[in-house]
Amino acid sequence: MKRRLLFIGTGAAIATVLLAAPAMAQDGSSVDALQATLDNIWILIAAVLVIFMQAGFALVEAGLTRAKSVANIMMKNLMDFSAGVLAFAFTGFAIAFGSGNDFFGTEGWFLNANHFSEGYFGTLSLPTFFIFQVAFAATAATIVSGAMAERTKFKSYFVYSFALTAIIYPIVVHWLWGGGWLAKLGTPMIDFAGSTIVHSVGGWAALAGAIVLGPRIGKYDKDGKPRAIPGHSIPFAIIGVFILFIGWFGFNPGSQLAADSAVPAIALTTLLAGTAGGVAATVTVWLKTGVPDVAMAGNGVLAGLVGITAGTANVSNWGAFIIGALAGVLVVYSVFFIDRRGVDDPVGAISVHGVCGAFGTLMVGLFATETGLFYGGGLSQLWSQLVGVVSVFIFVTVAAGALFYGIKATIGLRVPPEEEIEGLDVVEHGAPGYGPDTTALV
Repeated sequence: MKRRLLFIGTGAAIATVLLAAPAMAQDGSSVDALQATLDNIWILIAAVLVIFMQAGFALVEAGLTRAKSVANIMMKNLMDFSAGVLAFAFTGFAIAFGSGNDFFGTEGWFLNANHFSEGYFGTLSLPTFFIFQVAFAATAATIVSGAMAERTKFKSYFVYSFALTAIIYPIVVHWLWGGGWLAKLGTPMIDFAGSTIVHSVGGWAALAGAIVLGPRIGKYDKDGKPRAIPGHSIPFAIIGVFILFIGWFGFNPGSQLAADSAVPAIALTTLLAGTAGGVAATVTVWLKTGVPDVAMAGNGVLAGLVGITAGTANVSNWGAFIIGALAGVLVVYSVFFIDRRGVDDPVGAISVHGVCGAFGTLMVGLFATETGLFYGGGLSQLWSQLVGVVSVFIFVTVAAGALFYGIKATIGLRVPPEEEIEGLDVVEHGAPGYGPDTTALV
């Protein structure tokens, strides 16, 4: 009965569209209105997929760290999104997309529509465009959580998260997506969905935070050699990777900002790069260490996805495969390199998002089918990509470093050693992430 009703309903919907088609063909405004509606619905769906990535980040971070701080990790990810939305609404969106100059917006506070040019967002309404963009802002903020896990005061992290989303990230967005100076280079920088604008911002802020914060107790021996501190749940981590992979089909195809024929092709390059990164990282770490490390394979998938995000709409399928595979190899060596430099990053966020984000952005200068060096476009695109990558690195590390040093000097950044050893759940939040066994009370 249910199948019959579904068949009848589907047939009725198709008939309605077919009957309406001649009228729409005669009325261009009706077609435009339908397209605008489809665009807005699709971008809202894409935004929800990106928001769902917050769950993936939370699970990856929780899985790759110890059980004694899992509630703290979940709380940080929850506040990254909750505080991030408010911060981006109050100031961030105006700085990113409001009227201003080539470096930051100066008008449009708290979503004042009078300060955004009519049609600036294409067919998208202001609410639709804001919801999609705020999902990206929260992503940039939550990247830092993993690199600073297990030893950061919650109140200090809360301050940082709000500041990044309200000021630092929006300034970088304005430089390119807000029509700023990177968009006005002789050959404009290409970062379609944010390998640098989103991921490297989070990755470089994570680098600054991890350096200012210092490594976890016991991470390095007396000779400075790194020790492995295994996470408590590989299933959490890999389920988180799958959630992030799903969310990326909102992240990249949604950045087309329209429901058009380009969306499936963007989804395909995303798929190819992510899977290539996973396989390449698995083979690389297997050859390097003798075992196919599961966590590193998961980071390889994420590295491939981060790497393709800049050029997902501008490269061929083969280009996507190559970029993803190279990012998968790169992330393995980057994780080991950063670990040996005394920077404790429990989840590899700096390597996945910072290093592979920069790498993927540069690869657009080689593999873009219209302007890339390998396609006869010369060096101009590669130069613009390099200018953008270096500028964002300098700005974010300096700004985030100053922020973290300021927090450290005032309210403090790190919990006391005894609290770190005990775990942050009870000390910071009043209860463990995993409750005690109550079987004996039943």
